[in-house]
Amino acid sequence: MHLAADRRCHPLALVLSHGQRHDVVCFATVMAHLRVPRTGLPRTRPVPVIADRAYSSRLIRTHLRRRGIKAVIPEAAVRITNRKNRGRARGGPPTFTLDDYKISNTVERCTNRIKQWRGLAIRTDRLAIHYHAALVIWARKDLQDTP
Repeated sequence: MHLAADRRCHPLALVLSHGQRHDVVCFATVMAHLRVPRTGLPRTRPVPVIADRAYSSRLIRTHLRRRGIKAVIPEAAVRITNRKNRGRARGGPPTFTLDDYKISNTVERCTNRIKQWRGLAIRTDRLAIHYHAALVIWARKDLQDTP
């Protein structure tokens, strides 16, 4: 399950993939399914994308830069080492503020809330379409229950 959540831990995009798929591979698909609710038409482009070090890849940063989205993603240790080995001519580190990164745990909290529903936690459904339907039902119910 690949997930994008807002600051209030509500899911904005839910994408299912095979069990051992890395999140970087499915990032563009999650961003394509993203809908930020508001009055009128929903936005498809969030202001910042806050993610953990696993999303610190050139592919994701290029995708976000092309769409004009601010990336609040810390640099992975491997990328820091490679950047330093390339030297000063290849650019500096990406901009990153800890104040923006403080809310990066919202996806984990949203996943925790999803796992409170027993049917989703133990994944009793055999078909992915049934599991995805249960996720959508949970997400709609969650949005209706909160003020």
